[in-house]
Amino acid sequence: MIWTVPNILTVLRLLAAPGVAVMFLYFHRPWADWFALTLFISAAITDWFDGYLARAWKQTTKLGTMLDPIADKAMVVIALMVIVGYSSMSPWLVLPATVILFREVFVSGLREFLGDTAGLLKVTKLAKWKTTAQMVAIAVLFAQGVFEHYFGAQTFGAVALGHVGLWLLWIAAALTLMTGYDYLHKARPYLKE
Repeated sequence: MIWTVPNILTVLRLLAAPGVAVMFLYFHRPWADWFALTLFISAAITDWFDGYLARAWKQTTKLGTMLDPIADKAMVVIALMVIVGYSSMSPWLVLPATVILFREVFVSGLREFLGDTAGLLKVTKLAKWKTTAQMVAIAVLFAQGVFEHYFGAQTFGAVALGHVGLWLLWIAAALTLMTGYDYLHKARPYLKE
């Protein structure tokens, strides 16, 4: 493994993904919410920095190219599992989370199936927006958990954050569906066998 700064940031983000869930195992709320939010935001910021630095310093590696989307998916999947697990299991939360989880697994499977031709499923600008929307929505939903514990679940701020977080998650789910369809459309010629 080539230990460049971008690769180190990617590996740290990959390790931070399960750390988000671990916060809820070892800390009580609201501390777990605070630590998970801080860890999630810090890791999400490294997503931008590792790509930027890899391009700026010409340190793009095959390992980093492979690990970056895995780290992104791990962050999103684990954080959504925690949020859904600590929620009231509202269909308004479960449905977009399910869409996001399904698409992430499906596209990973497509890439695995395509093997050497998986390069045709390169990350698009819309897919980058999708990842950003997912991470912002998740951060807002974690922030709602922090806010609820300090000010009460029925306060205006907690309710407003919950609504904003849900709307952002639905937007992320819509972008997720669009990018999933785009990847499926590009892969269809290779799926005929």
